[in-house]
Amino acid sequence: MAGLIDELVNTMSQENDIYKELIPIADEKTRVIIKNDLDALQKITEQEQLTIEKINALEKKREEVIINIGTVLSRNPKDLNMKELIKIMGRQPEEQKKLSKIHDELSDTLKRLVTINDRNKELIKQSLEMIEFNMNLIQSTRMAPGVNNYTRSAGESSIREGSTGMFDTKQ
Repeated sequence: MAGLIDELVNTMSQENDIYKELIPIADEKTRVIIKNDLDALQKITEQEQLTIEKINALEKKREEVIINIGTVLSRNPKDLNMKELIKIMGRQPEEQKKLSKIHDELSDTLKRLVTINDRNKELIKQSLEMIEFNMNLIQSTRMAPGVNNYTRSAGESSIREGSTGMFDTKQ
């Protein structure tokens, strides 16, 4: 059983290292989104995808180890989460400590990554809203030609009554 726990701890440690690799990538993604650099965003997304493939492989390995632990303990692997495993390992304090430590580290890393990704999601959402606003603005200027042109009589209003205005009411 100790060998399975060590394998689980090792797999989770590798996952944590890879998630830590994603943090600077996500930070760079924030800067790229702010700069609106689509080429760099594409490269970062490709880099993230390669890293996620590594995580998926480790996740599959972790699930296999959990299945093996469930078999040894005569428990359903679907019922074995980390907190449950940590409780079960109460009679083996060294393994319990290892599991608890890597669980906490991985949890902290994931929380940090989620925070950065939420920020990036909000920035992308704001960027899309700005694009939509600009598209509506362009559309409204096409629908009311001459409205934004200045002439000698710039002080006089040339806006037609009943014109469509700046915002799309379909929203």
